Amino acid sequence: MTEIKNGLVTAVWKNAYGLRIDGSNLRGELSGKLQFGAESSLDLPTVGDRVQCLVPEDATLAIIQEIQPRTTLLKRKAAGQAVEFQPLAANLDGLLVVMALTEDFNLNRLDRYLVLAAEAKIPAAVLLSKADLVTTVETANRQQAVTDRYPELAVLVISNATGKGIDELAEHLPADQTFCLLGSSGVGKSSLINRLTSRDDLATGAVRETDGRGRHVTTTRQMFQLANGAWLIDSPGLRELGNFDLSTGLDDTFADITALAVECRFNDCTHRHEAGCAVQAAVDSGELGADRLANYQKIQREADYYDRSYHEQRRRDKDFGKMVKQVKKHLKQNTAKGR
Repeated sequence: MTEIKNGLVTAVWKNAYGLRIDGSNLRGELSGKLQFGAESSLDLPTVGDRVQCLVPEDATLAIIQEIQPRTTLLKRKAAGQAVEFQPLAANLDGLLVVMALTEDFNLNRLDRYLVLAAEAKIPAAVLLSKADLVTTVETANRQQAVTDRYPELAVLVISNATGKGIDELAEHLPADQTFCLLGSSGVGKSSLINRLTSRDDLATGAVRETDGRGRHVTTTRQMFQLANGAWLIDSPGLRELGNFDLSTGLDDTFADITALAVECRFNDCTHRHEAGCAVQAAVDSGELGADRLANYQKIQREADYYDRSYHEQRRRDKDFGKMVKQVKKHLKQNTAKGR
């Protein structure tokens, strides 16, 4: 005997899912309808999804039948050459971008994380980790650099080694809300979850001394519940962070450039060489950093390129599907005539 129950996707593995159903942890698999009816990766469950499942009486394996409507979906371009979406997490109340104060500190990469968050309409905050490895002056300067770039953004300095900022962070994670940690490998995401959940079983790793980069110790996205009921999602470090299908995320993140662009002489100004460009004028006057404009244009070019590639591939797939249907139709007709 089986029952239909609601569940929460707490982990995603290669061919299975971790589920939380009625307070118990179960292993889940996709129904044939959901697996073979999906048109893209966005139609498959991801961490944070609320799903409807068939659960057997012995509760050994749940079959995921349906994904409930999502409130938010954080996604990026999948790593590698394929132009496809990779869903990172669903139904988030907040995104915590973890960036180390050491060699990992990179404002241009932070821009990309914030574009993802803005496109998904997810509030974001920045955690500057590994404060124990840099001087007080370096910490203050890098924290100020983030604040100068994003005055409205919440920025918290933390250290997993000393506990600095951990209690303050915990106070800002309300009960029954879900947050995702996002950042490069080696910035301390798993160590932070170990701290916040008072556990020590999440694997952590050291970074290379040569460039401060970490290894991929975390290999799957997984949810963990804090004592107050809040959920935290740990995710593998992102070495590639491509963006596409951007409707508002880019303009919202680079609101300073968007506001200046309104004053440009031409509506289709590219902010590169046109006369009367208010954006270039702001760069010349020092009001806008040239590196920030360059990063904006780079993300925009990438998004445009990936958009074209994605929609062209989708068009080819649809054309191929139509051709297959036509061939099957003709074969059926010829078979019928030959009877």
